[in-house]
Amino acid sequence: MAPRLVFVHGIGGPRDPATELAAWSAALAGGMRVAGHSALAATLEADPAAHAAFVSYADLFGPAQAQGADDTPAEAELLAALVAELVDEAAESAEEDGAGPEELAVLADARAEATPTGQQQGAPDLARRALNAVTTLLSLRPWDGAGQWLTPKLMVRHLGQVARYLARAEADGDGATLDARIRARVAEAVGDGPVVVIAHSLGTVVALEALHERRAEVPLFVTLGSPIAMRSVVLPRLRPQPPAVPDGTARWLNFWDRDDVIAVRPRLERDLAPGATGVRPVSARIDSDGLWVHTSTKYLAQAAVAGPVAEALSPARG
Repeated sequence: MAPRLVFVHGIGGPRDPATELAAWSAALAGGMRVAGHSALAATLEADPAAHAAFVSYADLFGPAQAQGADDTPAEAELLAALVAELVDEAAESAEEDGAGPEELAVLADARAEATPTGQQQGAPDLARRALNAVTTLLSLRPWDGAGQWLTPKLMVRHLGQVARYLARAEADGDGATLDARIRARVAEAVGDGPVVVIAHSLGTVVALEALHERRAEVPLFVTLGSPIAMRSVVLPRLRPQPPAVPDGTARWLNFWDRDDVIAVRPRLERDLAPGATGVRPVSARIDSDGLWVHTSTKYLAQAAVAGPVAEALSPARG
């Protein structure tokens, strides 16, 4: 049985599944051609729906998203911690790259803005601190290329989706929490397998947890721009604990770009236990062009990403 492709998106606003499926497939096909898999690329691009599914869940963030992620203390606290860790990662990268004193001073200001004081902090204050820190970060490269968000407030709102997912709250009338409803859409697309799952950003967290629950046959799991390695926010809140590779996953490739401000430095090999067959994540750095590299299509167009996907699909396709 030929594996199917399942794409899982990350943070951001609502999107049209058909349009996204075509865009992700086209980007992946471009990378496949560079990697020497032109025939498979043509097949995928000609009829994406026959070979792939796009999991869309951004609409589930809708109602509370209109109010903002700072309405509940738990989510505001998670958002503040998320921004603080992103600032720390940015500072670490800047120091390693030999950044000048002006840039380091700005990052220090952002860290101070993101860090709560000794006094008890309410949700509005935590949200305000997160917004101030992001506003400061947007004055630096590569954050200043984050044109997809237009404003710091919108960027914080989208980052707040990570906090809302990890808060395990917002139950519907049937008692299903927001995170469970999101994973249910992934599980529906995955089915009984086999599937090659490609997930981006927050979608990597969603897909990882869904694959633990679904236990499908996954010849290849690809994560792009993942925040899974965020040790203070994401990693300790993953389910199940301790974090591990899903048992049905035969291979896990994790790709990150040094200029991707959402993806932290990969430590997955150390932080996640192997699956039942001893599989561990393997991380690889890629370098995309342009100022803003945290887009799924920039990752997918890389031969280093698309090549292994083509190899996972080709043997079964014959």
